[in-house]
Amino acid sequence: MFARFDRMAKQFTKLGKEIAIAVKMSGENPDYNPRLRLAIQNAKNVNMPKDRVDAAIKRAISKTEGDYEEVRYEGYAPHGVGVVVETATDNPTRTVANVRMHFNKGGGSLGKTGSLDFNFTRKGVFKIAKSTLAGKDLDEFEFELIDHGLEDFAFDEEDVYVYSAFTDFGQMQKALEDMKIEVVNAELQYIPNSYVDLDEAQAQEVLDLVERLEGDDDVQNVYHNLR
Repeated sequence: MFARFDRMAKQFTKLGKEIAIAVKMSGENPDYNPRLRLAIQNAKNVNMPKDRVDAAIKRAISKTEGDYEEVRYEGYAPHGVGVVVETATDNPTRTVANVRMHFNKGGGSLGKTGSLDFNFTRKGVFKIAKSTLAGKDLDEFEFELIDHGLEDFAFDEEDVYVYSAFTDFGQMQKALEDMKIEVVNAELQYIPNSYVDLDEAQAQEVLDLVERLEGDDDVQNVYHNLR
Protein backbone atom coordinates (compact mmCIF):
# COMPACT_ATOMS: atom_id res chain seq x y z
CA MET A 1 0.00 0.00 0.00
CA PHE A 2 2.76 2.43 0.95
CA ALA A 3 4.56 1.73 -2.34
CA ARG A 4 1.37 2.59 -4.24
CA PHE A 5 1.02 5.88 -2.39
CA ASP A 6 4.71 6.64 -3.01
CA ARG A 7 4.20 6.08 -6.74
CA MET A 8 1.12 8.29 -6.72
CA ALA A 9 2.93 11.06 -4.84
CA LYS A 10 5.83 10.85 -7.30
CA GLN A 11 3.41 11.02 -10.23
CA PHE A 12 1.60 14.06 -8.79
CA THR A 13 4.94 15.81 -8.17
CA LYS A 14 6.02 15.10 -11.75
CA LEU A 15 2.77 16.47 -13.16
CA GLY A 16 2.95 19.51 -10.87
CA LYS A 17 6.37 20.36 -12.33
CA GLU A 18 5.07 19.82 -15.87
CA ILE A 19 2.17 22.20 -15.16
CA ALA A 20 4.55 24.80 -13.72
CA ILE A 21 6.87 24.61 -16.73
CA ALA A 22 3.93 24.87 -19.13
CA VAL A 23 2.50 27.93 -17.34
CA LYS A 24 5.84 29.73 -17.30
CA MET A 25 6.40 28.98 -20.97
CA SER A 26 3.01 29.97 -22.40
CA GLY A 27 0.69 31.31 -19.70
CA GLU A 28 -2.07 30.07 -17.42
CA ASN A 29 -4.92 29.73 -19.94
CA PRO A 30 -5.09 26.14 -21.23
CA ASP A 31 -7.19 27.28 -24.20
CA TYR A 32 -4.10 29.02 -25.57
CA ASN A 33 -1.47 26.74 -24.06
CA PRO A 34 -1.50 23.24 -25.58
CA ARG A 35 1.24 21.98 -23.27
CA LEU A 36 -0.71 23.07 -20.19
CA ARG A 37 -3.92 21.62 -21.59
CA LEU A 38 -2.14 18.31 -22.10
CA ALA A 39 -0.61 18.36 -18.60
CA ILE A 40 -4.02 19.02 -17.04
CA GLN A 41 -5.57 16.17 -19.04
CA ASN A 42 -2.79 13.79 -17.98
CA ALA A 43 -3.29 14.87 -14.36
CA LYS A 44 -7.03 14.24 -14.62
CA ASN A 45 -6.43 10.78 -16.04
CA VAL A 46 -4.36 9.71 -13.01
CA ASN A 47 -6.94 11.18 -10.60
CA MET A 48 -4.79 14.07 -9.45
CA PRO A 49 -7.17 16.24 -7.38
CA LYS A 50 -8.35 19.41 -9.13
CA ASP A 51 -7.31 21.54 -6.17
CA ARG A 52 -3.73 20.29 -6.57
CA VAL A 53 -3.78 21.14 -10.27
CA ASP A 54 -5.16 24.62 -9.53
CA ALA A 55 -2.57 25.11 -6.77
CA ALA A 56 0.26 24.19 -9.15
CA ILE A 57 -0.99 26.76 -11.67
CA LYS A 58 -1.32 29.45 -8.99
CA ARG A 59 2.20 28.76 -7.67
CA ALA A 60 3.62 29.08 -11.17
CA ILE A 61 1.77 32.36 -11.73
CA SER A 62 2.85 33.80 -8.39
CA LYS A 63 6.43 32.61 -8.96
CA THR A 64 6.48 30.82 -5.60
CA GLU A 65 7.09 27.62 -7.56
CA GLY A 66 10.72 26.83 -8.33
CA ASP A 67 12.05 28.00 -11.68
CA TYR A 68 12.36 24.54 -13.17
CA GLU A 69 14.74 23.81 -16.02
CA GLU A 70 14.38 20.73 -18.20
CA VAL A 71 17.69 18.88 -18.51
CA ARG A 72 18.34 15.57 -20.26
CA TYR A 73 21.13 13.18 -19.27
CA GLU A 74 22.36 10.11 -21.11
CA GLY A 75 24.47 7.19 -20.04
CA TYR A 76 24.90 3.46 -19.93
CA ALA A 77 23.56 0.94 -17.48
CA PRO A 78 25.47 -2.32 -16.90
CA HIS A 79 25.94 -4.56 -19.97
CA GLY A 80 25.80 -1.69 -22.48
CA VAL A 81 22.13 -0.75 -22.09
CA GLY A 82 21.49 2.86 -23.10
CA VAL A 83 19.60 5.07 -20.64
CA VAL A 84 18.04 8.50 -21.21
CA VAL A 85 17.03 10.49 -18.12
CA GLU A 86 14.70 13.50 -18.30
CA THR A 87 14.75 15.86 -15.33
CA ALA A 88 12.99 19.03 -14.20
CA THR A 89 15.19 20.85 -11.72
CA ASP A 90 15.69 24.17 -9.98
CA ASN A 91 19.31 23.22 -9.24
CA PRO A 92 21.12 21.55 -12.19
CA THR A 93 24.35 21.28 -10.18
CA ARG A 94 22.60 19.13 -7.58
CA THR A 95 20.77 17.11 -10.20
CA VAL A 96 23.77 16.17 -12.34
CA ALA A 97 25.67 15.14 -9.19
CA ASN A 98 22.79 12.93 -8.10
CA VAL A 99 22.29 11.40 -11.55
CA ARG A 100 26.02 10.63 -11.82
CA MET A 101 25.92 9.05 -8.35
CA HIS A 102 22.97 6.84 -9.33
CA PHE A 103 24.76 5.64 -12.47
CA ASN A 104 27.98 4.94 -10.57
CA LYS A 105 26.29 3.09 -7.71
CA GLY A 106 24.22 1.11 -10.20
CA GLY A 107 27.27 -0.08 -12.11
CA GLY A 108 26.75 2.26 -15.05
CA SER A 109 28.29 5.50 -16.28
CA LEU A 110 26.99 8.94 -17.17
CA GLY A 111 27.83 10.02 -20.72
CA LYS A 112 27.64 13.19 -22.78
CA THR A 113 24.35 14.67 -23.96
CA GLY A 114 23.76 13.49 -27.52
CA SER A 115 25.81 10.33 -27.14
CA LEU A 116 22.69 8.18 -27.54
CA ASP A 117 21.04 10.13 -30.35
CA PHE A 118 21.74 7.24 -32.71
CA ASN A 119 19.91 4.80 -30.47
CA PHE A 120 16.72 6.68 -29.54
CA THR A 121 14.16 8.72 -31.47
CA ARG A 122 11.88 11.18 -29.69
CA LYS A 123 8.27 10.59 -30.65
CA GLY A 124 4.81 11.59 -29.55
CA VAL A 125 2.87 8.75 -27.94
CA PHE A 126 -0.88 8.98 -27.40
CA LYS A 127 -2.65 6.29 -25.38
CA ILE A 128 -6.38 5.94 -26.04
CA ALA A 129 -8.75 3.54 -24.27
CA LYS A 130 -10.38 1.20 -26.78
CA SER A 131 -13.69 1.69 -24.96
CA THR A 132 -13.78 5.34 -26.07
CA LEU A 133 -13.52 4.21 -29.70
CA ALA A 134 -16.47 1.82 -29.48
CA GLY A 135 -18.15 1.49 -32.85
CA LYS A 136 -15.19 3.06 -34.65
CA ASP A 137 -13.34 0.97 -37.22
CA LEU A 138 -9.67 0.96 -36.15
CA ASP A 139 -8.40 0.67 -39.73
CA GLU A 140 -10.41 3.75 -40.71
CA PHE A 141 -9.25 5.58 -37.57
CA GLU A 142 -5.63 4.82 -38.43
CA PHE A 143 -6.16 6.09 -41.98
CA GLU A 144 -7.74 9.32 -40.67
CA LEU A 145 -4.63 10.07 -38.63
CA ILE A 146 -2.10 9.70 -41.44
CA ASP A 147 -2.65 13.27 -42.61
CA HIS A 148 -1.93 14.51 -39.07
CA GLY A 149 1.51 12.94 -38.76
CA LEU A 150 0.79 9.33 -37.82
CA GLU A 151 4.00 7.26 -37.89
CA ASP A 152 2.89 4.08 -36.17
CA PHE A 153 -0.30 2.57 -34.80
CA ALA A 154 -0.66 -0.29 -32.34
CA PHE A 155 -3.21 -1.71 -29.96
CA ASP A 156 -3.73 -4.39 -27.35
CA GLU A 157 -6.85 -5.71 -25.64
CA GLU A 158 -7.55 -2.46 -23.76
CA ASP A 159 -5.75 0.45 -25.45
CA VAL A 160 -4.76 1.99 -28.76
CA TYR A 161 -1.35 3.65 -29.19
CA VAL A 162 -0.80 6.43 -31.70
CA TYR A 163 2.78 7.44 -32.54
CA SER A 164 3.82 10.66 -34.24
CA ALA A 165 7.10 12.35 -35.06
CA PHE A 166 8.34 14.82 -32.44
CA THR A 167 7.62 17.71 -34.83
CA ASP A 168 4.04 16.52 -35.40
CA PHE A 169 3.14 16.10 -31.73
CA GLY A 170 1.12 19.33 -31.50
CA GLN A 171 -0.63 18.66 -34.78
CA MET A 172 -1.65 15.18 -33.67
CA GLN A 173 -2.81 16.49 -30.28
CA LYS A 174 -5.06 19.04 -31.98
CA ALA A 175 -6.39 16.47 -34.45
CA LEU A 176 -7.46 14.13 -31.65
CA GLU A 177 -9.03 17.03 -29.76
CA ASP A 178 -10.97 18.08 -32.88
CA MET A 179 -12.18 14.50 -33.29
CA LYS A 180 -13.38 14.57 -29.65
CA ILE A 181 -11.15 11.59 -28.89
CA GLU A 182 -10.36 11.37 -25.16
CA VAL A 183 -6.69 10.57 -24.64
CA VAL A 184 -5.69 8.60 -21.53
CA ASN A 185 -2.12 9.89 -21.66
CA ALA A 186 0.02 11.78 -24.14
CA GLU A 187 3.70 12.57 -23.94
CA LEU A 188 6.94 12.77 -25.84
CA GLN A 189 9.00 9.64 -25.30
CA TYR A 190 12.42 8.40 -26.34
CA ILE A 191 11.77 5.23 -28.34
CA PRO A 192 14.72 2.83 -28.84
CA ASN A 193 15.88 2.16 -32.39
CA SER A 194 17.51 -1.10 -31.27
CA TYR A 195 17.37 -3.26 -28.17
CA VAL A 196 19.71 -5.19 -25.90
CA ASP A 197 18.79 -8.72 -24.80
CA LEU A 198 20.11 -9.92 -21.43
CA ASP A 199 19.61 -12.87 -19.15
CA GLU A 200 17.41 -12.47 -16.06
CA ALA A 201 20.20 -11.63 -13.62
CA GLN A 202 21.80 -9.07 -15.95
CA ALA A 203 18.42 -7.49 -16.74
CA GLN A 204 17.73 -7.11 -13.02
CA GLU A 205 20.95 -5.10 -12.62
CA VAL A 206 19.69 -2.69 -15.28
CA LEU A 207 16.22 -2.46 -13.76
CA ASP A 208 17.72 -1.76 -10.33
CA LEU A 209 19.56 1.25 -11.78
CA VAL A 210 16.39 2.43 -13.55
CA GLU A 211 14.46 2.18 -10.29
CA ARG A 212 17.19 4.12 -8.48
CA LEU A 213 17.00 6.91 -11.08
CA GLU A 214 13.20 6.99 -11.07
CA GLY A 215 13.24 7.46 -7.30
CA ASP A 216 15.15 10.73 -7.56
CA ASP A 217 12.94 13.77 -6.89
CA ASP A 218 14.34 15.66 -9.91
CA VAL A 219 13.79 12.85 -12.41
CA GLN A 220 10.69 13.01 -14.60
CA ASN A 221 11.21 10.05 -16.95
CA VAL A 222 13.73 7.28 -17.58
CA TYR A 223 14.00 5.45 -20.92
CA HIS A 224 16.20 2.47 -21.80
CA ASN A 225 16.69 -0.04 -24.60
CA LEU A 226 16.59 -3.24 -22.57
CA ARG A 227 14.13 -5.52 -24.29
